[in-house]
Amino acid sequence: MTEAAIDLGALPEWNLADLYPAVDSPALRADLDVAAREAKTFATQYQGRLAALDGHALGAAIVVYEAIQDRLGRLGSYAQLKRAANLIDPAIARFAQDMEEKLTDISGDLLFFGLEINRLSDDVLAAQLKAPAAAHYASWLRDVRMYRPHQLSDELEKMLLEKRVTGASAWNRLYDETLAALRVPVGAEDLSLEEALHRLSDMDRAKRAAAAKALGKVFADNARIFALVTNTLAKDKEIEDRWRAYPQPWSSRHLSNQVEPEVVDALTAAVRAAFPQLSHRYYALKAKWLGLEKLEHWDRNAPLPSADDRMIPWPDARDLVLEAYGRFSPDLAALGRRFFDNAWIDAAMRPGKAGGAFAHPTVPSAHPYLLLNYQGKARDVMTLAHELGHGVHQLLAAPQGALLADTPLTLAETASVFGEQLAFRALLNRESDPARRRMLLAAKVEDMLNTVVRQIAFYEFERRVHGERRNGELTAERIGDLWLAVQTESLGPAFHFTPDYATYWSYIPHFIHSPFYVYAYAFGDCLVNALYAVYQGAEKGFQEKYFAMLRAGGTLRHKELLAPFGLDAGDPAFWSKGLSVIAGFIDELEAAEKAV
Repeated sequence: MTEAAIDLGALPEWNLADLYPAVDSPALRADLDVAAREAKTFATQYQGRLAALDGHALGAAIVVYEAIQDRLGRLGSYAQLKRAANLIDPAIARFAQDMEEKLTDISGDLLFFGLEINRLSDDVLAAQLKAPAAAHYASWLRDVRMYRPHQLSDELEKMLLEKRVTGASAWNRLYDETLAALRVPVGAEDLSLEEALHRLSDMDRAKRAAAAKALGKVFADNARIFALVTNTLAKDKEIEDRWRAYPQPWSSRHLSNQVEPEVVDALTAAVRAAFPQLSHRYYALKAKWLGLEKLEHWDRNAPLPSADDRMIPWPDARDLVLEAYGRFSPDLAALGRRFFDNAWIDAAMRPGKAGGAFAHPTVPSAHPYLLLNYQGKARDVMTLAHELGHGVHQLLAAPQGALLADTPLTLAETASVFGEQLAFRALLNRESDPARRRMLLAAKVEDMLNTVVRQIAFYEFERRVHGERRNGELTAERIGDLWLAVQTESLGPAFHFTPDYATYWSYIPHFIHSPFYVYAYAFGDCLVNALYAVYQGAEKGFQEKYFAMLRAGGTLRHKELLAPFGLDAGDPAFWSKGLSVIAGFIDELEAAEKAV
């Protein structure tokens, strides 16, 4: 064990036995067999007959379908989590691929159900929904039927489903395994990608520069693969979007997020208009604090000169986050504590482990798991608070069931960003030293800029890449040009970008796995800023409303969820309110600078 690992304490690793004991366990094989039999029986019983069912019978059919989906979700979640824990083990990769293929085959027998639901006439479905058994699933039926204008023939839908394992999923796998296998030589050290990226937050500027240049070279050496993956997936998406009659590359994402295009456009426009007052202004301050005429890209996440660089051991991070949750609500802290008490978190860095962090909901009949790469920095503590927020949200929504628990991405970030806000406010409130408060505030501003400005810049980058891809393949150099253009626009004149930064688009997994996902982060951050302001001004009742919002899962849209708080994301002024919180923090930092 390294000295850093000893300083951090014993970092937890998750126990996936709550899903299955092992990849070759009889329980896993039995569930595969049961799911396959149940899917075929379901198809035999219901295919071609939905329009003739009464509401009670339709509700009963959905109950059976939901149970099968829960079983399939458990199997798929286990394979995904095993793979995330070790992306470079060929045996695990083979297991995950085999599972994906088998689950795809089983899903093929169930595909008819959603397609037939979409062929029901409005009058027939309205009559069926009069029965309580069907009405329970009204919001799920509503969401399924959103895709009616984009549905293809049954044969084409099944072909697309079956080919996904050799199409987009295969390219995703190539990308993941390529990233996981990368080694970054920095001086005499041979670092993993995650370790090298972490160096970009080192106090020593020379270490940051060395890591940044090494990363740029490694990305450039692999640019051919990354560009091929990006071009292929963008073209694959363009083909399917054209067949499904989506007007824009991002239209399907808006639909799955259950958010109106004009709302996302308003968010994007508001953030881009605020670049000068947010990122441009803050990074000019940061350059001054660091004593630099211009920042390089490896200075973006640099600690400030007087920043406290102490390592935060895992037990301290756990206590800090749970105490912050507890001050908001003891019930929230109790839910969060379950993740630490039950080995639902994998926090240690290991070779081959997926980078970054995520919360995987698995299925309502089980529980979520969190993946982190904890390295003891304050940002890592905020990441813990963030992912734990996701996990708590997933626990609260689970009673809705496998079909109703999932929350659209735009609202799925609410609990995570709110949890992060609770942890930050707790840190800030207990700090009385003005210099230390300024450092905490600056760190929070940087996190908010990364969540709002950086993610909207990512969204704009994707819009440009997918837009140009419709006219032909993009070279790695052209993708780099687009990347540098949006980074220059969003980060502002305080930065000078060296040519090696042109390759840094290649390690952002959202571009590959979930095109146009990224604006959800900005949506969530601005929403939580407005929500937190309501919390601060509320005399009582906020916690109850907040828990009700999380428990709703995917049953309500954003307008319905936010109405009890007096908020409306469809109001153009809504986004300005959220962005004004970040601007206010920067105002405070500027005032402190003038007072020195």
